[in-house]
Amino acid sequence: MYLIALNKYSTCRGKGKFLVVALFIQCSLMAQVNTLSVSNVQTPYAFPVAGKMASATFFYDSKDAAVVRIAATAFVADVKSVIGKQLNLSPDAAVPGEYAIVAGTIGHSSYIDDLVKNNKLNISGIENQWERFSITILNPATTVTKKILIIAGSDPRGTAFGIFHLSKLIGVSPWVWWADALPKKMRQLFISGSYMSAEPSVKYRGIFINDEDWGLQPWAAKTFEPAVGDIGPKTYAKVFELLLRLRANLIWPAMHECTKSFFTIAGNGKCAEDYAIIIGSSHAEPMLRSNTGEWDVKTKGDFNYVTNRDSVYKYWEDRVKESKGINAMYSMGMRGVHDSKMEGVKDAKDAVPLLHTIFKDQRNLLSQYINKDVTKVPQVFTAYKEVLEIYDNGLKLPDDVTLVWPDDNYGYIQRLNNEDETKRSGGSGVYYHASYWGRPHDYLWISTTNPALIQEEMMKAFENGSNRLWVLNVGDIKPLEYNIEMFMDMAHDAKPFKEKGYAKKHLLQWITYLFGKGKATNIQSLLREYYQLAFERRPEFMGWSQTEPTTKTNYTTFNHFFYGDEAQKRISRYQEIENKVKALRKQMLPKDAAAFYQLVYYPVVGASLMNKKFLYRDKSYLYAKQNRLSAPDYAQLSKAAYDSIIMETDYFNDQLSGGKWKHMMSFKPRNLPVFHAPDLPQINITRAATWALAPEGMVTSDSSLLRGNDILKLPSFDNLNRQQYFIDVFLTENKVVDWTATSSAPWIRLSINSGKLSTDFGKKQMRVYVTVDWNKIPKQATFAGHLKFEGEGKQLTVALTGSNYNLNEVKGFVENNGYVSMHASHYSRQVKKPHGDWQLLPGLGYTGEALQSNIGPVNNTALMKDTNWIRRNSSYAEYDFYTFFTDNAAVTVFTLPTHPLNNSYSMRYALSVDEGPLQLLDFRTFGRSEEWKQNVLSNRASKQVPISFLNKGKHRLRIYAVDPGVILDAILIDLGGLKNAYGVIKETKAAATRKSAD
Repeated sequence: MYLIALNKYSTCRGKGKFLVVALFIQCSLMAQVNTLSVSNVQTPYAFPVAGKMASATFFYDSKDAAVVRIAATAFVADVKSVIGKQLNLSPDAAVPGEYAIVAGTIGHSSYIDDLVKNNKLNISGIENQWERFSITILNPATTVTKKILIIAGSDPRGTAFGIFHLSKLIGVSPWVWWADALPKKMRQLFISGSYMSAEPSVKYRGIFINDEDWGLQPWAAKTFEPAVGDIGPKTYAKVFELLLRLRANLIWPAMHECTKSFFTIAGNGKCAEDYAIIIGSSHAEPMLRSNTGEWDVKTKGDFNYVTNRDSVYKYWEDRVKESKGINAMYSMGMRGVHDSKMEGVKDAKDAVPLLHTIFKDQRNLLSQYINKDVTKVPQVFTAYKEVLEIYDNGLKLPDDVTLVWPDDNYGYIQRLNNEDETKRSGGSGVYYHASYWGRPHDYLWISTTNPALIQEEMMKAFENGSNRLWVLNVGDIKPLEYNIEMFMDMAHDAKPFKEKGYAKKHLLQWITYLFGKGKATNIQSLLREYYQLAFERRPEFMGWSQTEPTTKTNYTTFNHFFYGDEAQKRISRYQEIENKVKALRKQMLPKDAAAFYQLVYYPVVGASLMNKKFLYRDKSYLYAKQNRLSAPDYAQLSKAAYDSIIMETDYFNDQLSGGKWKHMMSFKPRNLPVFHAPDLPQINITRAATWALAPEGMVTSDSSLLRGNDILKLPSFDNLNRQQYFIDVFLTENKVVDWTATSSAPWIRLSINSGKLSTDFGKKQMRVYVTVDWNKIPKQATFAGHLKFEGEGKQLTVALTGSNYNLNEVKGFVENNGYVSMHASHYSRQVKKPHGDWQLLPGLGYTGEALQSNIGPVNNTALMKDTNWIRRNSSYAEYDFYTFFTDNAAVTVFTLPTHPLNNSYSMRYALSVDEGPLQLLDFRTFGRSEEWKQNVLSNRASKQVPISFLNKGKHRLRIYAVDPGVILDAILIDLGGLKNAYGVIKETKAAATRKSAD
């Protein structure tokens, strides 16, 4: 038996007392809490859905909403997929037989209404509520009927949600069709307990199908719905069922030029009505119009409300007339034909009076054709891109219209409510991207938005009061399955997501449900690493190229020669999760194979291969400059990674689930350069010197430094950082070389001290790691030694130097070869003052745990610019660090590129060293500046502060909380030795208690 405990409250309460009915026991002794459980073993109080001795019949009222019939039919199919038995399904209002499941909407189901009328069913908790339901087991004392399982909905969607709640309880995932996530088989199904749902946290919850050109549209047109040749009612029926299973209620339909308008395809509108899905339209599509397919400039003129008002007005009027009687939500305002600026205005200020006129005209249409009381018609206005600037120039939005705040297309919400905006009767919402086409670069291929970021941003919005509407841009739906479910779970019930770091738990729950407890932890760990690596750089951004305009790919900025070979470390991290996912694939049960491939294997392997394609290409280029004979090997590895992406995508389309998903997956959306075969360099190796060395820190391309009797050196060692460095031994000629390495002192340790280089693939170079045995080190302030490499009659020497520092006086962070590296979450102490504080934020940032400023309401935000006020009133995190030399320095602080909470704030924090002058920093960006582009491509913002004359010895860095929502990730102090790196540089923390190298 497994148990789903969903709430603490009993469903059997009425006016503070338990309801007791003589002939009905509504809640058994084992169900005195709001809990449902399913088992394959019968108990005295359990309801037999399907058992050896008896099975239930599913009843609904034929006069109820169509969505109830649809959900009931789906549930019967779900039961069959679990138990192998087909339940009877009946539209009769009467309920004969021993065991019956009855689903109905209050006021629309005669049987449920009779139970309520006769005081046999208590609905006081859900009646007249939004999308709520209760599930209760009744035990009539009659000879005909023994048990009845009642699913009562406050409205038709509530009833459907209740039915699909049972489906999920018996093991049927919302992704049973969309990701072939098949349920575990059971011999019998018994349900116990009772349940009453809470009101959804967010009223309107939905998806926007967008950029469907390479997935959903060709798949629907060619594979799933060829008779229509487009995204038609057969496809939308599957989409709408998914939304119901996810407890969502809204869609913005696909609207690109490749897709016919939703309302122009027969059956689409009726399908939405049957499934009780609210139809809306995107931020650029007012009045339910799909401009790209429906506005014809040749016949209608310019889409310009200044010069062509009558034509545009009639265009909107025709659709409003057509939409009368459907469940719709209307986007208000006006932009260009497709995601472009409004025509006919000079600037944002000029657009304000025109939009006021447009609002008036649009609302007159709604009042004339939909509801005389226009405030009762759901309306939204999305302040997307340039529209936010118009809004800030004095646009007055009707108070009942929902104000929708967008993210910046890369997961960072641009702004939320100020105090006045929280009071609007229309409330506010969020339009959020998990997929995007546009500047500075698309991410349309695989799901790469970190769940921890989604939680942080959306819960920030929720706590701010933006809970009327949440819409997620999902691209083609696939392969964003997990992001979609997490988003909808949060929208339906935000309470558990108030816990910082809850995304980690949610992911484990999702995996456990799909694939079982035995494999869940392993899958969770590799998916968390997958999202972490993608957070540092999405696979689609690995070409260091941009679009609109589109540029060629470039070499990455991952460092191959410092910090232990930053690029190779990234390759190795990807290789580790790739190995794990391939091993797990072989262990999956046959029923889970297709789902595992779609939900785990393809995105993980695809991301790994994309990174290898570029990082191996970089190595080929850089190693060729060093005359390494291995350079062509890396070119081959790069090309092989590209070929493997094609192979895996072909499998997805042509073989997975018997070809069900043919044309769904494209590995090259928009055919951008990042998806092309790698642009490999011309490799010309000067075949001389037979073999050579490249110690860590050596970037030179002058091969003369790598041969002969030149003395090479490694960066310095010290007993506080306990470094590890590498030395590459490589061929420059087509020969076999046996090499050996000897050290000048017993304290020098090598990972290997001999090897053979050959011209075989992958054997043309070897990496030797060098560390120090600190138990054997000379007891002196500085020490030195060397390594001798010999082979083929040649000898090369690598010098080593190091320092012993006094461990007793050094604590916290320490200098390492001219720099200090700190994780923001690893502060030495936090000092709290009246203004704000710093809170740990698990799961975010390059470091995996960030520090977020938590600022309460501020009466006078002008004071937040006063450094004297900040020093006296703001809480700060303090970091102890130690330097070994006197010199100038520069402090760089890395944050997540979040945006101000609202227009009262900015993105400021303050910094001081050794209680020196306070420097106020602000990483706020405006519009699509070059700074913003680089920030979102790397998921990082940085600010640097010069510090003149930093003495040798102890220091303290303080970072003060100023504005809310600042998320600190990492801090670097350059003392003259910092080299370029893309990612996190390992912390330089004193290793006073370490006995060996890390």
